[in-house]
Amino acid sequence: MGKNKLARFAENLTFEHVLQPTFDQLVNEGLAQRGRWNELLFRREAPLVLELGCGGGEYTVGLARMNPARNYLGVDIKGARLWRGARMAKEEGLTNVGFLRTHVDHLLKCFGPQEVDEIWLTFSDPQLGKPRKRLTSPLFLVRYKEVLKPGGVVHLKTDSPELFEYTLEMIAEHKLPTFEQSANVYADLVKRVSPEEQAVLNIRTYYESMWLEEGRTIHYVRFGVL
Repeated sequence: MGKNKLARFAENLTFEHVLQPTFDQLVNEGLAQRGRWNELLFRREAPLVLELGCGGGEYTVGLARMNPARNYLGVDIKGARLWRGARMAKEEGLTNVGFLRTHVDHLLKCFGPQEVDEIWLTFSDPQLGKPRKRLTSPLFLVRYKEVLKPGGVVHLKTDSPELFEYTLEMIAEHKLPTFEQSANVYADLVKRVSPEEQAVLNIRTYYESMWLEEGRTIHYVRFGVL
């Protein structure tokens, strides 16, 4: 393991807005913040928004900048990646953003019933050949239904046509409401939504910018989980 990665792990331990529970803590003790994120981490009542598989946290931080009236939590298992967003949030003095280092499989161990208002899935691994592990598979849709409040929504933004089409199939199969969708966000969707929605969709991670330079198309869908 490189010194740079070790230094990031060490710095994560100093961040009050970064939680890194162990598997034993989740299973045996339970996460104290479960059902109490607004109270214990953000120390205020506000809509809670998750980014699952947040990577470097660029989208989490970008959303938090734009919407100070909401609380944002990025979730990822990679501590060295989380460090980027965590440090950025601290340097900018953002108090409405936090990070949780854990596997997304532990969603129900980390969040209480109807605790979450929105979920973002930004450039998730399409898990080609492993549909059950996709973050819009029936397995995860059931989990989202449990943690989302009535009327809560899921956003998927992806460069993977396979994941996009699969998600549309799951939405149709489970008869879920679709509020917005586009097979080409920047050629279509940003031209017909509100300026506020345009700004949110125009947040670009490092990898998204790189993929756009390569000519890849970005897809998006926003749907509810009944």
